[in-house]
Amino acid sequence: MKHSPLKTPEQLLLRSQNIAGLTLGQLAAQLKVTIPADLRRDKGWVGQLIELALGAEAGSKALPDFPALGIELKTLPIDQNGKPLESTYVCVAPLTGITSQSWQQSWICQKLQHVLWVPILAERQIPLPERVIGSAFLWQPSAAEQQALQQDWEELMELITLGGIDKIRGAHGKVLQLRPKAADSNALTAAIGASGEPIQTLPRGFYLKASFTAAILCRHFNLATPT
Repeated sequence: MKHSPLKTPEQLLLRSQNIAGLTLGQLAAQLKVTIPADLRRDKGWVGQLIELALGAEAGSKALPDFPALGIELKTLPIDQNGKPLESTYVCVAPLTGITSQSWQQSWICQKLQHVLWVPILAERQIPLPERVIGSAFLWQPSAAEQQALQQDWEELMELITLGGIDKIRGAHGKVLQLRPKAADSNALTAAIGASGEPIQTLPRGFYLKASFTAAILCRHFNLATPT
């Protein structure tokens, strides 16, 4: 599918509205994309399908999905009550060479400055082709959200810098968490050990906690705040 270049966020929203209400199967048929049997080996398939439908241009480059607009695309699987089903992957976390990096310089900060959220009704009992694309919306972090993200990021980066990578668990952080991000246990990367020595460990990724994205959804759609 050929798309004309997007010039404004409003054009992106309009393009998003055109696919709202479609099932993933209907959209895949329109785009002539093969639907995988399940997402166990194709975890990024839904996001890639939406990227294709909306004309995202970044691909695997270290750029926002819509570089000209500075907007990142994130799909968000939800249940029928609008509650996120899982945490949201943002980007790979750097594990070395980070002592002088600030939050504002970080890749995660840049990716979260302007996000197009695309909710997907994706309860596990719904077959993949029948899952429904919801109403997309644009989000920029409020001052309070920015502060919460920065605080978690700084605490996690300090633990990594001081050799505490293996002590970090998903419970760390109020809105942001650090979790292993690798296709298999053999995909190791360099990090800092407890005594400052070089070690090999699983790559880690930054994830937004489901409670954080739930609050974003509630505020946008005027839903009751989750408990």
